[in-house]
Amino acid sequence: MSRAVETTVQVRCTGHVRSKVGTGRLEYRFEGQTLREFLDAFFAEYDVREMLIADTEDEATTRGWAPQLDELPGKYAKNPEGEQTRRYARVVVNGTFNEHLDGLDTELSDGDRVALVYPFIYCC
Repeated sequence: MSRAVETTVQVRCTGHVRSKVGTGRLEYRFEGQTLREFLDAFFAEYDVREMLIADTEDEATTRGWAPQLDELPGKYAKNPEGEQTRRYARVVVNGTFNEHLDGLDTELSDGDRVALVYPFIYCC
């Protein structure tokens, strides 16, 4: 009988996620090798899913002051609905937004850095 693969990543938490988790840095071991498996395990232990993951397109989108362009410059990638981060929140793997990798199917290796970013936002 084969044993499930375990992966250990370095987790960095910012803003409200850091406050809820209780630390800005931790090492986290989970069964699996994908960002999706990491997030499932992490969210089961730390109640921060609602801060980071949008269930609908509306929760992932903000209406800003910048004009909407007919064509976006460069390469634009977006995760499917239900796999997007909430507005202002981000999940980052080794310094790259997960949308620019393979989304939640991004493969993780021992020692990778996963940042869970939900900043404190203040209005003027």
